[in-house]
Amino acid sequence: MAISEKNLQRIKKYLDESKKPIFFFDDDPDGLSSFLLFYRYVKRGKGVIVKSSPMLKEEYAIKANEYYADTVFVLDKPLTTQEFVDGCVSNNIVILDHHPVIKLKGVHYFNPRISNSSDNRPTSYWAYRVVNQDLWIAMTGIIGDWYIPPDLIDKFRKLYPELVPKKYKDPGDMLFESPLGRLSRIFSFVLKGRSQEVMKAIKILTRITSPSEIMNQETARGRFIYKKFEKVESEYEKLLSSAMKHVQDKHFIVFTYPGRKTSFTGELSNELLHRFPDKINIIGREKSGFVRCSIRSKDISIPPILKKALVGIRGYGGGHDHACGASIKVDDFNKFVEQFKLAVNEQLVEK
Repeated sequence: MAISEKNLQRIKKYLDESKKPIFFFDDDPDGLSSFLLFYRYVKRGKGVIVKSSPMLKEEYAIKANEYYADTVFVLDKPLTTQEFVDGCVSNNIVILDHHPVIKLKGVHYFNPRISNSSDNRPTSYWAYRVVNQDLWIAMTGIIGDWYIPPDLIDKFRKLYPELVPKKYKDPGDMLFESPLGRLSRIFSFVLKGRSQEVMKAIKILTRITSPSEIMNQETARGRFIYKKFEKVESEYEKLLSSAMKHVQDKHFIVFTYPGRKTSFTGELSNELLHRFPDKINIIGREKSGFVRCSIRSKDISIPPILKKALVGIRGYGGGHDHACGASIKVDDFNKFVEQFKLAVNEQLVEK
C-alpha cells in the first residue's frame, strides 16, 4: 500500500482531534467526494471549494484564519504554495493528494506517489481508507477520476448492484455508460455556477443518506440536487455538440469556447477521450485573457509534451500522465497548440 496503514491512521487522528477544521478541496468529483467523506465523518468544520485555479494560493490562508481553523485539510489540489502554508495561523496543515509530489515545509503531507511515482489512485480512494464509511460517495469520486479500485468494486457491487454494469472494458465505460458514472456527473455538475448556489448544493450532499435519494429523486433533497444537475446538463450537451464538430484532425481535437459559458473543459475532454480514444484533445475556455485548458490522451504521456509546448509561452500547466490542465495567454494559444502538436509528432516519430 502506497500510503501505509500507519499514515492513514495518522490522518484519521488529525480528523478526530480537530475541533474546528477547514477543508479546501478541488472542484471535481474526486475533490468533492474527499471533502464529503471527511466532513460526514467528523460532522463539523467548514468546506471551501477551490475553483479559480489548480493552485492553492496565499489568499486562501485568509479564509482559514478568519474561520479560526485549528486544523487545515487540503484535498486533491495539485499545487499548494508555500505562501499559503506560511500564511495560515494554524501550524496543523494536512495535505492529502495524488498528483505529482510537491515539496513544502511545515505540513503533514500524504501522497501515494511518495513511495511509488506511478501510483495515482484518487484522493477519494485514500479518504475512504481513512474513514471507512460512505462507500457510494467514495466510488462516485474514484470513478470520476477514471479509476476502478479492484479492492472495492466487488463490495460496492454487492451494496449497489443497480449502479454498476455487469460488463465493462475500462473506467471510461463505467463513467459514461453506467448509473454510477451518471452519479459522478451529477457530483461534477452541481459544482457549476455561483459559489452561493454551489455551497448550498454541497451542504445538501452532506445530508444525503443514499445514492437512490438522488438518482430516484426520493426526497426533497434528492430532487433539489437532480434538478440542478438537469439544468446544467442541458448547457453541457449544447457545448458537446459544438465540440463534436471539431473532430476532424487525424490525431487532435482542439476546441475553445467563450468564458461567458460555464466551465466544462474537464468534462468535455473526458467524454471526447472516451468517444475518440485514438485522439489527443485540448479543450479550452477563454476567460480574463487566458485560455484555461483540459488536455487528455489515452496512450501518450502528456507532462513531457506540455513542458515542451510551454517553452516561450506565457502560461503554466501540469497534472497526471494522461490528464493535464493548462492556463495559456489568449495571444499565445495558437503558438502553444502548434508547439504541442510538434512535440507529439516528434515523439511519435521517435517511437
